[in-house]
Amino acid sequence: MKKRELGKSGLYISEIGLGCMSLPDDLTESKNIVDAAIHSGINYFDTADLYNSGKNEELLGSSIKGRRNDIILATKAGNKMNPSGEGWTWDSSKEHIMEAVKQSLLRLDTDYIDVYQLHGGTMEDNVEETIDAFESLKKDGLIRQYGISSIRPNVIKRFLDTSSAVSVMMQYNLLDRRPEEWFPTIHEAGASVITRGTIAKGFLTSEGLSRAAKANGFVEYNASELTQTVQALSEQSEDLHAAAIAFALHDKTVASALVGARTTEQLLDSIIAYEKKTTDEEITQLGHIAKIHNYKEHRV
Repeated sequence: MKKRELGKSGLYISEIGLGCMSLPDDLTESKNIVDAAIHSGINYFDTADLYNSGKNEELLGSSIKGRRNDIILATKAGNKMNPSGEGWTWDSSKEHIMEAVKQSLLRLDTDYIDVYQLHGGTMEDNVEETIDAFESLKKDGLIRQYGISSIRPNVIKRFLDTSSAVSVMMQYNLLDRRPEEWFPTIHEAGASVITRGTIAKGFLTSEGLSRAAKANGFVEYNASELTQTVQALSEQSEDLHAAAIAFALHDKTVASALVGARTTEQLLDSIIAYEKKTTDEEITQLGHIAKIHNYKEHRV
């Protein structure tokens, strides 16, 4: 498993990262998936305090017990659970973030978080206060680096322009190429992209056609366009799963492509796909098939 530096952080993360949101609630099953990931060379694990109301962090914390120093641990904050436990509200205040990190550290059973991310963001946020919270946590040694998870270009650019953020998590894949327009901006800011939705809900796998047939569309594609595009991509590629992962990692602005897994088998399918060779020529050809859309809202 190759590694890339996350921005200019000095942290080198695996080209495939494990998106932990889909980990099963059963600890034994989750631990098996995490074990398989580490055995395969994955060292980047991403979760959030919002996932399963914090239980996902607890699962991950238990699953990495005894191997904390071997991994790069990332989580997120900014969504405040309602007292009832049902639903949440957005809160990017320093007060909330300083409290949220304490709770995440307890659930993850660790003394520090490697990459702490703002889980969203709006232009109405007091970004200076938010960044001050992250910088304070970094100074205190509770986090090593920080970033943002957002698909809003205006929010991302403002955050990068006024902070020392090293990462931007965005949905990016062959069927959602909207982030490409902003890769130069992110790179120039000294940050890297972490992709989520790398295989587009399974549309970019051997099951893509059957899944597309049941879907109402995806991002800018309507149902018919989605089926036609997945069909064309499948015909052009010997292994669409492998090509999808290679495509996501093709631009060096991307440091890691996250994959999710509910079972060990699903994870291993992605590992095998990652290890297959996809030529630059095939990636270029697939890029000609897949449309490039732009974000219509929240533009700079």
